[in-house]
Amino acid sequence: MAKRVLVAEDEPNIVESISFLLERAGFEVLVEMDGRSALEVAKRNDLDVLILDVMLPELDGYEVLRQLRADDRLKDLPILMLTAKGQREDRETALESGANLFMTKPFANAEIVAAVQQLAESRAG
Repeated sequence: MAKRVLVAEDEPNIVESISFLLERAGFEVLVEMDGRSALEVAKRNDLDVLILDVMLPELDGYEVLRQLRADDRLKDLPILMLTAKGQREDRETALESGANLFMTKPFANAEIVAAVQQLAESRAG
C-alpha cells in the first residue's frame, strides 16, 4: 500500500510540483491549502508524512504543528516544514515546535523526495 502524504501548501505551483514528484515516487498525495483544513485532514486520515508550509491562511504552520504535537494520536507524525522563510529563527522555531525536518524553498526535487522517503521509513520502523 502506498504511503500517504499530506501537503499543506497554499502556492499552487509548489503543490503541483511536490504532488508530481511524490506521486512519481509512489506516494499517495493529499493536498490542503490552508492550515485549518490541513489540521482537520491530519486528524481524520492515517498519514505517513505531513509536508507543512509555515505561511498558510487560517492557521500558520507553526500553530498546526503545535496542535498536532499536543494530540496524542498525532504527536509522532513525521513532519517536514517547508518554507521560503529560511532564517535561523524560523528553523529553530520549527524544530523546537516539533518538526522532524526543515527545508527552505526553493528546494531540489531529489532532496524533497529523499526527505519524505526518510520520514515515511522512520514512521514504518
